[in-house]
Amino acid sequence: MSLTKDSVTASLKHVLTPDGRDLVGSGAVKWVAACDTYAGIRLLVPGANAKLMATLAATAYDAVKSHGGARVDAFVVEFVDDAGTVVHEQKFGATAPASVQPPRETVPQGHTPINGLKQQPTRAAGSALPGVKRIIAVGAGKGGVGKSTVSLNLAVGLARRGYSVGLLDGDIYGPSMPTMLGLNSLDAVVHQGMLQPFLTHGIKCMTIGKLVDSEKPLIWRGPMAHGAFKQLTEQTAWGELDYLVIDLPPGTGDVSLTMSQMLAVTGAVVVCTPQRVAQDDAVRAARMFQQLHIPVLGVVENMSYFIGDDGKLYDLFGKGGAEHMAQRLGVPFLGSLPITMGLRINSDKGDPTSNFTATDDAGLRLKGALEELVTRFEQQTALAEISRGGEAPVLKIS
Repeated sequence: MSLTKDSVTASLKHVLTPDGRDLVGSGAVKWVAACDTYAGIRLLVPGANAKLMATLAATAYDAVKSHGGARVDAFVVEFVDDAGTVVHEQKFGATAPASVQPPRETVPQGHTPINGLKQQPTRAAGSALPGVKRIIAVGAGKGGVGKSTVSLNLAVGLARRGYSVGLLDGDIYGPSMPTMLGLNSLDAVVHQGMLQPFLTHGIKCMTIGKLVDSEKPLIWRGPMAHGAFKQLTEQTAWGELDYLVIDLPPGTGDVSLTMSQMLAVTGAVVVCTPQRVAQDDAVRAARMFQQLHIPVLGVVENMSYFIGDDGKLYDLFGKGGAEHMAQRLGVPFLGSLPITMGLRINSDKGDPTSNFTATDDAGLRLKGALEELVTRFEQQTALAEISRGGEAPVLKIS
């Protein structure tokens, strides 16, 4: 009688994890293969040390031999972490053929493991980060609409008003903050087991872009993106913050879901351009936040118009589309941001502060638009906190 995938899986139900559940029922079994008298499995058992993994592997081997009803000439057991990386391997009997060897993950090009970080205590799902008063997500339904530009300038604008602000570059696959904040000459530092955020332009920032090779792609599956986002969020020494602004990847995928499950998010800002195609995707982003029970603080229309050297305004992508979309969704409109030569130059050279200090006509228009955005954002954040049972304003009469 030959081993089968079903018979091996059934045998693993007789192996118990430390919490008393069987390997299959606990979800620890991530991969099973069998051929003739050879079998291989892959297990995820969080918190297991080397001794426990060795014990579980031996117990699984004995269970397959005892309960499968077939001869077992070779058995391979691999343990993986949350990111899918093999952390322990044990082989029993002869060498198994390639068809039943647990599949080897291709090493993601550009990925540099973050070493030296201490394990953080397990937090309850959807809880606040220690010391962080408000967590703000900035998202968009599609790429290229200026989500990172809005995230960065919102963070800098809040800091210029006296708030303590952190900026997390959560765009795991396409981090842009190393360029937009001028971090290229700086190296990430780990102190006392925690990543130390970069302090620049009055804000604290952390980005995956300073932890990987800048010219190689991050070929990561969902679990790896989840693990990277979790590490950047929980193992960065943010300290005391009034706001932590999270620049999300475009779309409605893994990182957004991870964030909503991990953190108590105060609210979200949706970025859009005037174009109809951008609005369609932005609606999906807004609906995603609402479905995840994250209040939508408002919509920002980026690239609303272009200011030429002649001082004229050009509606390159239409006009007012995002504002109409916000009205249709019943969410606030936070403002329109123009395209200017200065904004492009300042972003490329990593100097967002100059967006708030320009003196030319186009720069003053941009500065005014950014200040209006920050003001409306403050107002909507205060309303969201009140509706969630936060601290109400106190009127003092003297």
